[in-house]
Order: sequence, then structure tokens, then C-alpha cells
Amino acid sequence: MVGRPLPGNRNDCKAWELSGAKAAVGNTTVIADGGYRGTGLVIPHRREPGRAELSAWKEEHNRSHRKVRARVEHTFARMKSWKILRDCRLKGDGVHHTILGIARLHNLALAG
Repeated sequence: MVGRPLPGNRNDCKAWELSGAKAAVGNTTVIADGGYRGTGLVIPHRREPGRAELSAWKEEHNRSHRKVRARVEHTFARMKSWKILRDCRLKGDGVHHTILGIARLHNLALAG
């Protein structure tokens, strides 16, 4: 899912709603980083004030979360290094349309 770009410097939580991404995913489980607290997305567990460490199951959940997010972040980094993304990065909706095209091609490949 690719949300519409928003002008200016937006808080991640606000951009999640305003970009149309939240409405588009519906009830699908979505993971995010800790910047999305209070949005209903699956984020890493945080240590509670006054506690030395997280419980074992929370640590395991965070470990799993990090592995998935690392794959996603590496994918974003690789796409940013492609010339097509560098060239359209500052040209209006260029990145948005490029990412939509990549997502559609990926879904076609998965569908066989």
C-alpha cells in the first residue's frame, strides 16, 4: 500500500491518516516503528518506567518485529539507490507513482 505524499513536514501518525494509507489497509495487520504509538499499528514493546527490562515474550516479539522491519528498510534503501527513484524524487508525485508501479508489478509476480 502506498499513501499519497503530503506537503511539508508531517508527523508520521498524522501522515498515516491523511495520506489515505490507513483507510486503504482496512483491518489488515500493519507493523510500524515506535513513532506510530496510539494508531493501532503493531509497534515494538517499550520498557515500562521503573522496570529494568522487558518480559521474555515481549523481547521475542520485538526480535521478530526487528527482523521484518529490517527487510522492509533494506528494500526502501535499495529502491532509493535505483536511478529511476533518484530522478523522480523531487518531482511532485513521481515517487508515489513509481512505488505504485513497483507494488503492482510485485503483486503480479506473486499472482503468477
